[in-house]
Amino acid sequence: MKKSFSVLIAALALALVVLTGGAMAADTIKIGMLAPLTGFAAADGFSVYESVKIAVDKVNKEGGLLGKKVELVCYDDAADPKQSVPLANKLIGQDGVAAFVAGSYSLPTRAVSTIFNDEEIPLVSAYALHPDITKGDYTFRNGFLGTVEGKGAAYTAVKLLKAKKIALIVSDNDFGTTLAQGFDAYLAKHPEAKIVSQQKYPMSEKDFKPYLSKMKAANPDVVFFSGYYFQVGPAMKQAQEMGIKVQFIGEEGADSPKTTEIAGKASEGLIIVTNLNRDDKRKEVQEFLATYRKLHKIEPDMVGASAYDAFMLLVNAIKQAKTTDGPAVAKALAATKNYNGLTGVISGFTPEGEVVKPVQIQIVKDGKFRYYGVVTDKEIITPGK
Repeated sequence: MKKSFSVLIAALALALVVLTGGAMAADTIKIGMLAPLTGFAAADGFSVYESVKIAVDKVNKEGGLLGKKVELVCYDDAADPKQSVPLANKLIGQDGVAAFVAGSYSLPTRAVSTIFNDEEIPLVSAYALHPDITKGDYTFRNGFLGTVEGKGAAYTAVKLLKAKKIALIVSDNDFGTTLAQGFDAYLAKHPEAKIVSQQKYPMSEKDFKPYLSKMKAANPDVVFFSGYYFQVGPAMKQAQEMGIKVQFIGEEGADSPKTTEIAGKASEGLIIVTNLNRDDKRKEVQEFLATYRKLHKIEPDMVGASAYDAFMLLVNAIKQAKTTDGPAVAKALAATKNYNGLTGVISGFTPEGEVVKPVQIQIVKDGKFRYYGVVTDKEIITPGK
């Protein structure tokens, strides 16, 4: 009898935990995120996580979302698709997220985008470039499609720097391939410039001197060197050691304080096409930059600002939809117009879920990224199908 009574009490206690747990869960709206908090991309993961935390604090201080607090549920995928897939399933099955910020690189984001799409959970990719990410009705991208950014880099070379001879050195992955495709597409319409050397390097490469030597022999006016901060930084340092003085153009992968930290003075004058203008005078931009600098004593970057915007776009869509119902939120995202993001004013999304907004051009001056220009040409910034 005593044992039966104990079992009954235990069962009631378990039921109470489940019920109260469910009630507590109902008091929050969970938004999931994966980011590379460890591994080769940890600096980007740190920026993503800390920037989105600023966004979460802002939303909750302003009253939350639909009368509830927003809860960020973030896991470390180490930029590895083998880790991102089970974590995506955990966010859906265990955590019950209403929406998802893809705060990682292209490979892990491609691996999970179909999972969230099949579950009708809206996804906004912060900065991953590959076109396959936005193949579903529930998948959107706040960062630029790789081909758009590649066209922006080519525009910078041809129109702003007046280059006639251009060299390309790109990473041999999704990132480098789509950037090069965009670059080539722009040059196909601008025969006044030509590519005199084009090379690919593996992601694991650390010695760029053979590539730089071959590039130097082609005597280009500029070199488009695509890669992440841990590739561009060493490459620019090695170029300086070799006495190479050609103008480097990079892209958002180099948009990190780590680039200037690694390259030192060799990074001076580096021009990149990216997703953040540090000299943007809009109040929300300067408030974010000041908050990040105060909290972390380092410069903010494109990756963090893009993840902040991805989170806030989901929050805005949920507000517009007045529900967390996936189809309604996805419809509200698709209808987004003239959204005032940190990374620029978003005109809207294409039917494929690709963002339409200006491409920012930054230059390194005194070790910091500053305004150099902006690409507003609709033919460049509007992604094709």
